[in-house]
Amino acid sequence: MRDPKLGSFSDRLNSQAEARKALLEKFKPKPTVRPETFETREQRKARELEEVRAKRVADKEEARLRAEAAAEEARLALENNEQHQLDLKRAERKDRKSAAKADARARREAKSAQRR
Repeated sequence: MRDPKLGSFSDRLNSQAEARKALLEKFKPKPTVRPETFETREQRKARELEEVRAKRVADKEEARLRAEAAAEEARLALENNEQHQLDLKRAERKDRKSAAKADARARREAKSAQRR
């Protein structure tokens, strides 16, 4: 009247031993996987820092070139603007006239100061 599921005593001992071996197998140290090129933490940080610095320099140069191009474009737009050119001529004429007027006033005042 044996139950076929349970098996004999020796079968149970063998299966218990196998289970114990399998359990102990999990705790055994496994061989480590080493990278082909080992990089220390300091080396990695230095490399990353260098990459960040190079990227910042490139970004600054790109921004400078964009600003230069925008300034040149604005200058060309002003040169091509006829109204702006007329305003520049008027401003130049006004400056010239005000300088001549101030010079004449200074001579007149100097002359009147001599009389007194």
